[in-house]
Amino acid sequence: MIEIERKFLVLSDDFINEAFAKKRIVQAYLNSNPERAVRIRIKEDKAYLTIKGKGNSTGTTRLEWETEIPLPDAEKLLSICEIGTIDKTRHEVKVGNHIYEVDVFTGENEGLIIAEIELQSEDESFEKPSWLGKEVTDDERFYNVYLSKKPFKSW
Repeated sequence: MIEIERKFLVLSDDFINEAFAKKRIVQAYLNSNPERAVRIRIKEDKAYLTIKGKGNSTGTTRLEWETEIPLPDAEKLLSICEIGTIDKTRHEVKVGNHIYEVDVFTGENEGLIIAEIELQSEDESFEKPSWLGKEVTDDERFYNVYLSKKPFKSW
C-alpha cells in the first residue's frame, strides 16, 4: 500500500521508439482532496478505483490502494465525478532494471509529457535516459489531481 514514485518532465519523444506497451487512460476524481484523493480510472478495457493519501515532504512516498472494478461501474461513476477529466496515453519503457511510465496528455493538458518511475525505496538508484528532463516529484502542479482542476494549458 506504499507507493514510492518519482516524476520527471520529458524533453523529447525519443521514448516512443523504446516503448513496449501503450494504453489510453481516462480518469476523474470522486474526491480531489490531497489528503485522500479517490480516483476512477479506465485503462483500455479495464477499470480501477484508487485511493491515494497525501505524500511525504518530498512527494516521493504516499499511501495508495487500488482495486479493479467492473468497467460498466466505472463508466457510471465517471458521470458523478468532480469536473475535470484527465485523458492521456501511457507508454511503458524499460530502462535498465526499471520501467518508466511516460504519460502523453491530451485535451486541456495537451503539450505535457511526464515520466514516472516506481521504486522500492526512496534512495534506490536508477538509470536516467537521455529524454528525461527536470524532476518534478515535489511540484504538486504535475499531480493528476491538480491537472484535473488546473489544466496545463491554463498555466
